[in-house]
Amino acid sequence: MNVSRRGFLTGSVASLAGSAVVGASTPAQGAVAPVRNGASHMKLSLAAYSFNRMLSRPGRDQKGEMTLEGFVDYCAKLNLDGTELTSYYFPSDVSRDYLLSLKEQTFRLGLDITGTAIGNDFCLPDGEKRQTQLQLCRTWIDHAAVMGAPVIRIFAGKVPKDDTEDAALDRCVEGINECLDYAAEKGVVLALENHGGITATPQQLLAIVERVKDSKWFGVNYDSGNFKTDDPYGDLEKIAPYAVNAQIKVAIEAKGEKQPADLKRMVDILRAANYRGYVVLEYEEARPFDEIPMYIEKLRELIV
Repeated sequence: MNVSRRGFLTGSVASLAGSAVVGASTPAQGAVAPVRNGASHMKLSLAAYSFNRMLSRPGRDQKGEMTLEGFVDYCAKLNLDGTELTSYYFPSDVSRDYLLSLKEQTFRLGLDITGTAIGNDFCLPDGEKRQTQLQLCRTWIDHAAVMGAPVIRIFAGKVPKDDTEDAALDRCVEGINECLDYAAEKGVVLALENHGGITATPQQLLAIVERVKDSKWFGVNYDSGNFKTDDPYGDLEKIAPYAVNAQIKVAIEAKGEKQPADLKRMVDILRAANYRGYVVLEYEEARPFDEIPMYIEKLRELIV
């Protein structure tokens, strides 16, 4: 049954949204979660960002000891269902042939390309820099379509110096809406991540989601480690119903203190929201080769 994002509203969502305030006085009316069919079902993937210090990063002139192709091979060795190929580690000049080679490699190894990710900022004011950010998103929509990646993780951005959050919010929504039209044409979902800036709290994130046009090609990227609040688990519960992709970190910050993440609780939050899709380990700690296999096995047990 196809139901529009604003065609279904639960009482709990309405209650949350009615009390949310963003900036000085902008009330959030409440984002509406997608209606999912069936029970929760999760599959397992690994984000290339987990090897951020080891992968070559052309945009920062970082020459690493691991290639993107090597990362794909590693995902296959872990018997994962998929692999998340972050845009940062692609060549500066991405060719169609290169994208197709990754598509062929992942298919041959029995992996889905579960998504990709960009580091955009849609809060920038009108001008060349903003247009560059919008073009970045359109370019990666094209790349994702060629690779068969169903979703792109996007950021909102941060308030520019001497600007207001309300103005930045307006520009962010405008930028997402503009890119969303293009994404829908290409069949690629845009997933907005809770990533600091104007998405540092669930109220801020949901205020953006509420104003983005009603589209099946938009949702939230649930990042389990990015709410640095007094109650990050409670805040994750508020955004989980809108998740179209989920990234799991092994650490969390609560009340200014970093601590090991309760992986079971994070997965249970997704399950309670009837999430269906990939759970992507995004490992950011030391010794990835030693630690990632252990966390993959823990998650494998939890998502069954």
